[in-house]
Amino acid sequence: MCARRRRDVCHVMPHGERSTPAPINSDSHQPTEPHRQREQTSQARNRASSVIPLQSTTSREKMVAKEAMPLLTPHKLGQFNLSHRVVLAPLTRCRSYGSVPQPHAALYYSQRATKGGLLISEATDVSVTAKGYPETPGIWTEEQVEAWKPIVDAVHRKGAFFICQIWHVGRVSTNDYQPDGQAPISSTDKQITPEPDGRHDAEGGVVYSKPRRLQIDEIPAIVDDFRRAARNAIEAGFDGVEIHGAHGYLLEQFMKDSCNDRTDEYGGSLENRCRFAVEVIDAVIREVGAERVGIRLSPFVDYMDCYDSDPHALGAYMVQQLNKHRGFLYCHMVEPRMAIVDGRRQILHGLLPFRKAFNGTFIAAGGYDREEGNKVVADGYADLVAYGRLFLANPDLPKRFELGVPLNKYDRSTFYTQDPVVGYTDYPFHDGSTAE
Repeated sequence: MCARRRRDVCHVMPHGERSTPAPINSDSHQPTEPHRQREQTSQARNRASSVIPLQSTTSREKMVAKEAMPLLTPHKLGQFNLSHRVVLAPLTRCRSYGSVPQPHAALYYSQRATKGGLLISEATDVSVTAKGYPETPGIWTEEQVEAWKPIVDAVHRKGAFFICQIWHVGRVSTNDYQPDGQAPISSTDKQITPEPDGRHDAEGGVVYSKPRRLQIDEIPAIVDDFRRAARNAIEAGFDGVEIHGAHGYLLEQFMKDSCNDRTDEYGGSLENRCRFAVEVIDAVIREVGAERVGIRLSPFVDYMDCYDSDPHALGAYMVQQLNKHRGFLYCHMVEPRMAIVDGRRQILHGLLPFRKAFNGTFIAAGGYDREEGNKVVADGYADLVAYGRLFLANPDLPKRFELGVPLNKYDRSTFYTQDPVVGYTDYPFHDGSTAE
């Protein structure tokens, strides 16, 4: 799932039979003060026998984990009372044919829903120009809104809360995905640098088309696309929206100085580069209320030629903007890249300053497992932890964490295919079933 020159840990996002690089939508701390609230049957059998063993624990450790596992403690997320802190991260799956969500998504999401749990949907296109990957869902038409409703209902019947992630890929696209073969839009007209061999990444990428720089008078219409998408998401029954402000897509193409080369009020200074993102946040909040809006940010991530020379300043500025909105639902941030320490990959835990500065619920993502997730919650480093590939392959991940049972291994080759079952709804529960 990682793309060329990625220096961080990726998580699941778009791709399919068409050869395309994987998108990211999709993870010693210091304790913080507790001052905030903070086909198919056979393949399933094969997966059941292909498991990741958890670290062994003593009987006493097991007893403690059962009695007070931090990840399984309740948390109040705005108006939502969560029963645990294991969040389904946004994972693009490329199975929404013709940009319309499909019935099989109802099973996929409801399998991963638990009473009081929190799910974040795959990245959902805000408009016809937002598309950059095959068979990603949209939420700009009435047909799409109606198609989302039974999926959301299936999640709610399990007692879970469901957030819709809304995005625009910007220049991470090709003319083939754009209306009338037009150029993708961006903050810049700089093309994402192709690999020397003509492929974007080793996983079978693509040469992205040269983008068209948005004119100032065009930007309000893009902001309005996000506003309308948020309204549509609430109409479809979602409990809120997550603005995708991460991983080199349109908002980051404005925010990060490696990409934004503008000389107008949307470029240059940090405040100017963040202006578009702030306008999107403000518009969405005006439409649906701060209590229904979260955002995903990745100031440290270098993806799609999109990085910043001062990620700490960028992250701090954006948190400052979020704090202006009383009741803003959550800030969801992606960790810096992993480091290799003593031969083992370790999370660097670079989000602490942002966690301390943000006034609301803080979600951390980026390579977490059961042990690390429990630690960051116990230490006050994060309120919630988002899990991508582990949740993809283990629909009952919170229960597996509770019981300490082995995990299914994920099958990377099926992340972005368009099959409605294989690698999608056929991962077994810990009891061997594939549905509850």
